[in-house]
Amino acid sequence: MVLSVSERTFSQEVLESSIPVLVNFEAPWCGLCRIIHPLLLQFKAQCGDQIKLVGVNADDNFKLATKYKLKSLPTLVLIENGIVCQRLESFRGREDLLLALEDMKVCYTNRPKAYHRPTTADLGCRSA
Repeated sequence: MVLSVSERTFSQEVLESSIPVLVNFEAPWCGLCRIIHPLLLQFKAQCGDQIKLVGVNADDNFKLATKYKLKSLPTLVLIENGIVCQRLESFRGREDLLLALEDMKVCYTNRPKAYHRPTTADLGCRSA
């Protein structure tokens, strides 16, 4: 199950989360969004409590779509401590997405856990 997040709940559920959050910006009319949904659920199951998966309907949350400069759907954004760490968009298919998700998982699971609010440099994050 993917938690549906809106502009009203985004700050609490994503930006203030104590664990990394993978935000899936999607829309009901987007065929690729429906295709990748099971892959995202598998990824979440593999990661367990190390990551939170949320969905944002880009059509219903225009301010978030604008803030995160969506160019295409689906767009996946990994946010940790309120900072965008990775962004996945325009992937070419299932294998491309699976490789990107695996890379993402390795990035955050191999990082030592910090007790201070880390900066982008501490996180080893890529800018959006």
